[in-house]
Amino acid sequence: MSKLLPIQWPAEAIWEAVSPLLPSFSVEILPQLDSTNSELMRRARAGQTDPILLVAESQTAGRGRLGREWLSQGASTPALTFSVGLPLHSPDWSGLSLVVGVSVATSLHPELQLKWPNDVWFQGRKLAGILIETLTMGSTRYAVIGVGLNIGPRESTGLSTAPAWLQELLPGVDAPQALLRIAPALLQAVQRFEAQGLAPFLKTYAVRDALAGRAVTLSDGTYGQAQGVDDSGALLVHTDAGLKKISSAEVSVRPS
Repeated sequence: MSKLLPIQWPAEAIWEAVSPLLPSFSVEILPQLDSTNSELMRRARAGQTDPILLVAESQTAGRGRLGREWLSQGASTPALTFSVGLPLHSPDWSGLSLVVGVSVATSLHPELQLKWPNDVWFQGRKLAGILIETLTMGSTRYAVIGVGLNIGPRESTGLSTAPAWLQELLPGVDAPQALLRIAPALLQAVQRFEAQGLAPFLKTYAVRDALAGRAVTLSDGTYGQAQGVDDSGALLVHTDAGLKKISSAEVSVRPS
């Protein structure tokens, strides 16, 4: 039986690209974790709040939005799972998940779309998910931005729609190559968001908005037509009762 070679991660290249912007930035690759988000939140609570990119080759207890499970089991389900942690001084955090989605999609392929508030789609199927968690530290908050990206095909049992994977679009691209495409641009986007807010990203989001103009069902049972997002990143849905603004904390949305 041939022995699997270690994965060659581009840690140094990413560090060289990011460290001029974040001098205390580091990159860490671990063979297995329960969750990269959970690990960085544990570290932040223990006082470790320097900017970091943490990658797990295998993730056993990954989490998505609303507590959904998101697993990565190495070669059996090729995926990229990583989290970025850094202090942010933004006065308004509205729309950060949209900014992350715009950055990830733009870094990977022009055909990718965004499903509000935190999924990257290809042809109506989920390719990647985003989970943002924060920890308040006085006047600053520490943000942990988790991304889970399907690289190859993955199990679809129990899912209403089979997931998409990156190699459908970019044959031969592996997790390290995808990370190098995504990570430096993502950190630049987050820094721009910290300085300028959501406004610079709204036009790009609108171009990639997978729900715009589509009939949608809200998890509270409301039906309507999605009409983009407002300046705060809230989803606008025209319903029989009028225009509703939906925040990501309130309901989930799916195409009808």
